[in-house]
Amino acid sequence: MDDFDIEHVAEVDLQDPVFVEGLPGVGHVGKLAAEHLVEELESELVRRVYSTHFPPQVSVEDGVTQLACAEVHAVYAEDTDLLVLTGDHQAQDTVGHYGLTNNLLDIVETFDAEPVYALGGVPTGELIEEYDVIGATTTEDQRERLSEFGVEFRDNEPEGGIVGISGLLLGLGERRDIEAACIMGQTSGYLVDPKSAKAVLEVLESAIGFEVDFESLEDRADEMEDVVRKIQEMEQGSPTGSDEDLRYIG
Repeated sequence: MDDFDIEHVAEVDLQDPVFVEGLPGVGHVGKLAAEHLVEELESELVRRVYSTHFPPQVSVEDGVTQLACAEVHAVYAEDTDLLVLTGDHQAQDTVGHYGLTNNLLDIVETFDAEPVYALGGVPTGELIEEYDVIGATTTEDQRERLSEFGVEFRDNEPEGGIVGISGLLLGLGERRDIEAACIMGQTSGYLVDPKSAKAVLEVLESAIGFEVDFESLEDRADEMEDVVRKIQEMEQGSPTGSDEDLRYIG
């Protein structure tokens, strides 16, 4: 197998689609959000991206294996078509991150899917009640537009920049004249965070113009409440860890 291998699973005719990325990162915010779109709306798998830069493993479901890959789904949300990237892994090295992003941008250009929205989380290092959504974009126009939907644009945040596929979709996308934005929900960084994923999706709903039911995501958030309470009990009188290990990776 080559470094990157794209399997054409299905061919679809999409009307003015936008591209949404949600791979694992801090709090699994982007991954939860992207998977929620695929699960709750009408969707169809159209591409699988395999790479020797993914971990050397297969997933197993009901005894059937699947080589590690990223998947691109056509998602139909009312009058809006989406291409949604999901997966269980990011690339394991710098060369893989750049190579995977370039292959994804090839898919973006093939489907003329623009703008690109990368979804992720920003770690706060502490448990929070209110989930601000922070953004970064490749254009001034997009920054002004997303600001209208409650996205905050702050100097030097996330601290250390945006690493991984989410950052490179903006950096390499700009070099191809592809408009892109990263929408990040605040999260403690300690645990999987469905509440932050919901906050990000609510912004995406407004920005793109579609509706999705949040019941299953809210159920997952409820399941995390016991975990949060236990963490809060552990934090009583205990110093927090170093912020250096909580830089956003998405």
